[in-house]
Amino acid sequence: MPIAGLEDDQGVFDDMAEKAAEKTPLRRGWTTGACATAAAKAAYHALLHGQFPDPVEITLPSGATVAFCLSLENLTDHGAMAAVEKDAGDDPDVTHGAVIHVHVSQRANDGGGIRFLAGTGVGTVTKPGLPIGVGEAAINPVPRAMMTAELTKLARAAGRSADLDVEISVPGGEAMARQTMNPRLGILGGISILGTTGIVIPYSCAAWIASIHQGIDVARAAGLEHVGAATGRTSEAALQALYGFDEGALIDMGDFAGAVLKYLRTHAVRKLSIAGGFAKISKLAKGHMDLHSKRSQVDFAWLAALAADAPEIAALCRDANTAAQVLAAARSANYPLADKVAELARAEAAKISHDKVEIEVLIFDRSGVLVGRSNG
Repeated sequence: MPIAGLEDDQGVFDDMAEKAAEKTPLRRGWTTGACATAAAKAAYHALLHGQFPDPVEITLPSGATVAFCLSLENLTDHGAMAAVEKDAGDDPDVTHGAVIHVHVSQRANDGGGIRFLAGTGVGTVTKPGLPIGVGEAAINPVPRAMMTAELTKLARAAGRSADLDVEISVPGGEAMARQTMNPRLGILGGISILGTTGIVIPYSCAAWIASIHQGIDVARAAGLEHVGAATGRTSEAALQALYGFDEGALIDMGDFAGAVLKYLRTHAVRKLSIAGGFAKISKLAKGHMDLHSKRSQVDFAWLAALAADAPEIAALCRDANTAAQVLAAARSANYPLADKVAELARAEAAKISHDKVEIEVLIFDRSGVLVGRSNG
């Protein structure tokens, strides 16, 4: 799951990349959706046959077969419950170690098929724009399809209808969810049951980019015309204070400026405010769409050329060790270098979004003070 970024080169994503470089190959893990599927299959097997398969095998969307051991099991006259502990491998997933409980009960042959229910610790969707409807349990389409396939196969083999209630619970899930994008996306009460492949790839960018897309979808569905995207916590807080944005209008962009701008080509809003620190926005101004320190760097020679009309500032840019030094010197001299950088960043961003959106760029210092703006 996405982790909120920090400003400039202090972000957790830097730490993640360093660990990835130090530890290769990294161990893959399993999604909450795969764990829920294994627990659901074991529970329904016990309901039909009186015993829990342990380990229990499931088929992933790729067609591969994998096995999971059960953490808990319970069979009663009213249904069966099995639980699987999530192993996220070497990914810093907040749900690593979560125990996914699935209770399965058979309904009368009412033709209603499988109903997915949110138990304790699993969220409920409260805003439109997500792939699951408002009022539904936050169990994404692929996990639903995986569970449906496994349970339907068992039901047919036993000559039963797959008219089932499947309730998923995660002890501690509500606290875990506060470390994710769920509250902002309007998923309340717990975590989501996620996954498109069943496999967690350590330090994958895919989950973060997916959350960016979901954030934009939710904002559009809510009718919001102006949204903000920030590189980190400080700039996000400052942007929120500046415009009074509610949570639904804020996109946790992190280093993925390109992901935001490309998605807005086909999912446009009226206005986008991009906020970040001087270093990261200077990279955007140079045309970099991935602002992570491993994939783009501050170009001090370029900053010097930008400040050519202020020789002292230009000279400091050439000799500087950090972007913070450059910014401090420009501010002391009342030289609008941050405004220039912000305007160039706006122009680069507009190229990617194909001018589908009105864009402004704001630069904040480490204490959240606005120091540069694309409109000056």
